[in-house]
Amino acid sequence: MLEVKPQPATAPASPAPGPETRPVPDPEPIPRAGLSIAEAARRSGVTAHTLRYYERAGLVVTTVDRTSGGRRRYHQLDLAWITVCTKLRATGMPIRTIRHYAQLVAAGPGNEHERLALLEAHRVDVIAKLTEIQQNLTTIDHKIDVYRGRLAAGDADRLWAPQR
Repeated sequence: MLEVKPQPATAPASPAPGPETRPVPDPEPIPRAGLSIAEAARRSGVTAHTLRYYERAGLVVTTVDRTSGGRRRYHQLDLAWITVCTKLRATGMPIRTIRHYAQLVAAGPGNEHERLALLEAHRVDVIAKLTEIQQNLTTIDHKIDVYRGRLAAGDADRLWAPQR
């Protein structure tokens, strides 16, 4: 059974590194010069095309560094933010909402209440989806139990040709 932990209305204050990101320990340190787009894609689990799209779509909160030759260079902060974006997208947040959130973060201090409201609204949506998935899983579990019971009873043939 899925369990969703309720979130307190106000969380204790704790310092958070970078804009809206919490770094995930990376076993491979990022070189000072940054990572190529291919390496950033590998480490973040998205494609280079997705990284370029996130930048074009206005989903990044800082300008991605470039080499003198114009090649992108990604740093820990970039990868941490990409992780935030991919988690929001994977949980169903529309691109336009992620863009709005990124704009709020990039704007800096003063809009934290709006950011919080956006994330809380998304959390409500995610919980609703989890509830629906849990209900679907319950139905699947029931069907599995029916099949197991019929197979154990030796009358599973009734499952494939139900009589009315």
